[in-house]
Amino acid sequence: MKILVTGAFGSVGIHTLEELIKEGHEVRVLELKTGANKKIYERFKSDIEIFWGNITNKDDVAKAVSGQDAVIHLAFIIPPASEEKPNWAWEINVGGTHNLLNAMRSLEKKPKIVFASSVSVYGKTQKLSPPRVASEQVKPTDNYSHHKIACEQLVKISGLDWTILRVGAVLSVSLCKIDPMLFQVPLDNRIELIHSYDAGIAFARAASSNEVWGKTLLIGGGSNCQMYQRDFIKEVLEAIGIGMLPEEAFTSNPFYIDWMDTGESQKLLRYQEHTLDDFIKDIKVSLGIKRHLAKIVRPIVRYWLLGKSPYVRQKTLRKDNIGMGVKGKILPGT
Repeated sequence: MKILVTGAFGSVGIHTLEELIKEGHEVRVLELKTGANKKIYERFKSDIEIFWGNITNKDDVAKAVSGQDAVIHLAFIIPPASEEKPNWAWEINVGGTHNLLNAMRSLEKKPKIVFASSVSVYGKTQKLSPPRVASEQVKPTDNYSHHKIACEQLVKISGLDWTILRVGAVLSVSLCKIDPMLFQVPLDNRIELIHSYDAGIAFARAASSNEVWGKTLLIGGGSNCQMYQRDFIKEVLEAIGIGMLPEEAFTSNPFYIDWMDTGESQKLLRYQEHTLDDFIKDIKVSLGIKRHLAKIVRPIVRYWLLGKSPYVRQKTLRKDNIGMGVKGKILPGT
């Protein structure tokens, strides 16, 4: 198949490309021409066709979709940028999706679309019994989840063959960094993790499936990746030799991530291959010697990191039992 991927050089997009190439598809990419993207392109240039352009530019989009059998639409502005710059995010997220759908509809041979949505569309569901199911009511709570729902509706009324994949908490070592959003998920929040590699498999296989069209599917790691935020944070921080952070560093406000019923998506796409243990191994390899250096400078780094938490009182930073963490970034959907 000839398949266009938008947002292909993000953490999920890269693994989507890898799987599409592995399956022998002709892959085209629409991406912004930035320094970082040009470096990633060098890795894939022998296997993909690149269209440098902007999804908000109708001419760029029209050229990119021409002649394609399917489009995997991953390009999206996520939090915190979507909340800090809502108008800009709307132009890219919703305006860009609208441009893409219009361009696809204008073609004589209309491509199918695989749209990347998020578990965040269900809102803060911690008071409900898990798991979340595709058919239940959506309740967006921020710009990002409102944008996702608006785009889902555009996709559904487009007249194209479509499938929507609502993705859980994506783990990617390529985005491994100190992230203040670490503190925005309460420790007793249910989360369902999914390795970015598995998410990439799901999107790649959806594009060539005969059974996903007209369906909204939930994409997560499955029962082995369902846990509480406390368990996840503890596993990661202990694995890198730092230790758990104090509870007062974290919010008590529920976050829009939850366990999901992924039975149908796994049956159709067979993508669940990795667990948290695999991610821990990836982090250790990625950090290398830095993991041992972190132990040496532990008190300093702990003090620095806890300073990023808006919930920690200044006096807490002076205590000896403060923890520090390096985590793979959790994306609330791609």
